[in-house]
Amino acid sequence: MAPGKKAKPSYVYAIIGVSLVLFLLGTLGWLVINGRALTRAFKEDLEVNVNFHDNTKEENVQKMKSILDQQPFVREARIITKEEAIKMESQVEGENPVDLLGYNPLFSSIALKLHSEYVNKDSLEKVRQFIMQSNVVRDVTWPKVVVDKMNSNFRKIGIVLAVISFILFIVVIFLIDNTVRLAMFSNRFLIKTMQMVGATRWFISRPFDRRAVINGLISGIIAVLALWMVISFAYAQLPELKLLKNTGMLAVLMTGMILMGVLICMISTHRSVLKYLKLHVDDLY
Repeated sequence: MAPGKKAKPSYVYAIIGVSLVLFLLGTLGWLVINGRALTRAFKEDLEVNVNFHDNTKEENVQKMKSILDQQPFVREARIITKEEAIKMESQVEGENPVDLLGYNPLFSSIALKLHSEYVNKDSLEKVRQFIMQSNVVRDVTWPKVVVDKMNSNFRKIGIVLAVISFILFIVVIFLIDNTVRLAMFSNRFLIKTMQMVGATRWFISRPFDRRAVINGLISGIIAVLALWMVISFAYAQLPELKLLKNTGMLAVLMTGMILMGVLICMISTHRSVLKYLKLHVDDLY
């Protein structure tokens, strides 16, 4: 026996309520994904400078670059010649140091950009020790204060987002559970009537569980579509956000939203059915 027609309005309200809650969770998830992408972008944009001795031959610089290109921590390596270095310095200072000193005081170097997981104090020190084994390398430098501050701030932001996400996740489960249970309240007499005429527990719960799966699926799809509209609007207003786009993680997030809607709706519905089956008829009023 399927749920009666009188239950349909409550299912509509339940679907809307679950959709809104899933949309809220999905929005936070999207912000977390963008935050991680932004953190990675900042870290991978930081440059480590490998400075060579003044008399280092160009072929040795090229050889060193080839070695670095093969290392797992290197994302990008670019040679900066003495001539390029003096041009960059002139643009920053507004005057050419060669005109003042009569010679080029700068050195050839390699500008490294590392993978984000290596941009921390300990890993950078290990990278420096590895590179300094070469006798043509004069020094390896990076903005240490920037790295320390950046990692410290990102760590704090990560902790805050993790706490907020955990709290919201618990709230989402609680809200969806209560929304579904309220929707099932209007079916309590139907459930008890089916039991009284001899229907088995499995036979009674089956149509409600099936309906819960459908409702959860609809709620999840609505929430995903709403989130997609918000994301599309954000990309249209701020095209720079597209640089942080992570299609894989976004697909996982949206799939998770749908699965969560289905799972929680089904569990909450089944619990409600069992609850009303255990109640005495007088307790239903």
